[in-house]
Amino acid sequence: MSGNFLKNSCFTRDTICIFPVLTHFASVLDLHSKKVVEYSFSRYMTTELVLQTLHNTVSTQKPAPGLIIHTDLGTQYTSEAFAKRCQTYGITQSFSRKGCLYDNACIESFHAILKKEEVHHVAYLDYASAKLVMFQYIEGWYNLRRIHSQLDYQTPQEVEDRIKLSA
Repeated sequence: MSGNFLKNSCFTRDTICIFPVLTHFASVLDLHSKKVVEYSFSRYMTTELVLQTLHNTVSTQKPAPGLIIHTDLGTQYTSEAFAKRCQTYGITQSFSRKGCLYDNACIESFHAILKKEEVHHVAYLDYASAKLVMFQYIEGWYNLRRIHSQLDYQTPQEVEDRIKLSA
């Protein structure tokens, strides 16, 4: 997915597993600001994890009808339950082509950065500590202070703030 997107018009999402505590981390990225707008944790990779993340995203972001959610072809995203929930919220689903990681490059890039800058440098003691460290990384660093060349060397939060000021 590439292009110039408006705030809350296109989100991309994916999940990763954080070892050794087997924490499954589902995240949602706004393609306009590159801000991680929602994330959830679970000990198990389930459709319920992505349904909860979707519900939280809609509740906190309050997107206008027509939001596009782009995902890979994971079973949790292609499930009937996820499709029905998207339909209920007026969300259009978009999927990567089979075997084409580049279609979901934005969220894959975020996860690669997360692993490189955080996950591979921390020895998580347990599930709770993994959740805390991910919260600190996303809310204290990635969204607020990490600049992005794609955003003209601004942070995701600076882009969001600029949108609010111009509205």
